[in-house]
Amino acid sequence: MKRIPESWLILGPGALYLGVFFLIPMLIVAGYSLLEPGPYGGTTGGFTWDNYRALAQPDYLLIVWRSIRLAGWTTVLCLLIAYPVAWTLSRLPAGHQAGWIFVLTLPAWLNLLIKNYAWLILLRKEGPLNTWLQAAGITQAPVEMLFTEGAVILGLVHTYLPFMILPLYVALERIDGRLIEAARDLGGNGWQVFWRVILPQSHAGLRAGLTLVMVPALGSFLTPDLLGGAGAMMIGSLIQEQFFVARNWPLGAALAMTCMALIAGTLRFSRRDGPSDLWQ
Repeated sequence: MKRIPESWLILGPGALYLGVFFLIPMLIVAGYSLLEPGPYGGTTGGFTWDNYRALAQPDYLLIVWRSIRLAGWTTVLCLLIAYPVAWTLSRLPAGHQAGWIFVLTLPAWLNLLIKNYAWLILLRKEGPLNTWLQAAGITQAPVEMLFTEGAVILGLVHTYLPFMILPLYVALERIDGRLIEAARDLGGNGWQVFWRVILPQSHAGLRAGLTLVMVPALGSFLTPDLLGGAGAMMIGSLIQEQFFVARNWPLGAALAMTCMALIAGTLRFSRRDGPSDLWQ
């Protein structure tokens, strides 16, 4: 009896899982994106490129650009907040780190719907934040905070911030403190030590954090729906609308494939080794 190669035993289960739950569904979606929509939902079975041509309409291009822009701002803000937090956490005594990690990751354990409804209460005109602003004399009337792009970014940052902190913390915690001391002894100031020693040593965690935030933020639909409304619709919300409201499955599938292409581009960029050369 011929022996099964060991590499097949190792790679086989993973390849089977990806094929059944990723490749086959993606091919089905790709197939739907090339069909003509039926008048009452579903498809007519005819082949067409019109679903992709429709994405060139200004309204759809605006939504795609808004998705990229809001996901980009979310990623940048998460990075600016997470890096100092992760650095501080990595320099704490080992006995204190576990407790702070629990506190920082606690929001990720909460249901996404609950977190978004909490922001709905906080940001509405009669909510606690507007009440405090008026009581402090900062504003004379309620400020419109809900159903804006700012509210969407706030909700996305709250949701995905832990996914930026943890990979950065793991990378920063592994940096040998003697390297930092040596850089300072050699005359490096704070910025030089950060740019030449800390940042290159943490670029793996940085790339992982950027991917873990940018990719899900780009396809998010619940937060834009609840906090942004129609004026801040993102591509994930548009896909959901085409499938379940407009019942235009082919156009929804074309949008989903476009979103997949954007995500694939993000992943491809995050795997590049080129940016690390800038720190040498």
